[in-house]
Amino acid sequence: MDNILITGGAGFIGSTLANYLSKENKIVVVDDLSMGKQENLISSNNIKFVKGDVADKMLMEQLLSEYSFAYIFHLAAVASVADSVERPVATHRVNFESVLTLLELIRQHQPNLKRLVFSSSAAVYGDELTLPKQEESVIRPLTPYAVDKFAAEQYALDYYHLYDIPTSAVRFFNVFGPNQNPNSPYSGVISILMDRYKKQLAGEPAVFTLFGDGSQSRDFVYIEDVIQALMLVATKEEALGKQFNVGTGNSTTLLELIQAIDKILNVKLELKFEEERSGDIHDSLADISKIKTLGYQPKFDILDGMKCYIESEFTD
Repeated sequence: MDNILITGGAGFIGSTLANYLSKENKIVVVDDLSMGKQENLISSNNIKFVKGDVADKMLMEQLLSEYSFAYIFHLAAVASVADSVERPVATHRVNFESVLTLLELIRQHQPNLKRLVFSSSAAVYGDELTLPKQEESVIRPLTPYAVDKFAAEQYALDYYHLYDIPTSAVRFFNVFGPNQNPNSPYSGVISILMDRYKKQLAGEPAVFTLFGDGSQSRDFVYIEDVIQALMLVATKEEALGKQFNVGTGNSTTLLELIQAIDKILNVKLELKFEEERSGDIHDSLADISKIKTLGYQPKFDILDGMKCYIESEFTD
């Protein structure tokens, strides 16, 4: 059994990864529960939960001194663009400083580490219009969140080239699936939609606000495909020192998405249209040819993913 550290491991992506890996490995999860929930983690002797701040150097040094980790997945972040604009210094501490601290601690305490996988974001591309986004596309981060993600990603990859620390990075597009928190400020539009559909089906008032005409498009990637991508990036030699888009290579407009869910649930969600918000990126689409060279093949299109997600949400 390998020891694996997952920061932000009680969050949506982190808990799904921890639950998956705990079948055959010993998992240490660090999470301050500002967005994650401990109940997202299955009850298992193979999962040790540590409530703590990933930017707390003493805590992280203690963990990295105590355990010899084979893999580290750094998923912890203040994943709110609006929060980063409101509190750039506070969010910088988690979104950037924690990464640099972790990299230095790995140099000192983790000689047997096989891979650190850093979770970056499609936000790094900003409003550069060329589609689909390639890893070598123009980077135009528009917010402190995106700047921190890109800077931390580059530090992680440079630590491989400069110090031989085995690192890789992933740029997530629009991830969705069970256990996504609809109250999170960074929550995907799909989890917010599901919240509205649940209310409507329960007979409560439910209106979904669309900013613009609903023609905005996103590359929605189901959580199981994200786990597939993370495992490949963590274990493939040819992923060392590189970053990879994680998406499906297909885009769906918000109206198409709503129509698909209406059809699956046999209801019609009430929509409210408002002015398009300035600064909102209209279209986003991943070029996934680079990660496909590692063997990645998305198994869920938007309809398949939505069916699985809806089944999990409405099966109690």
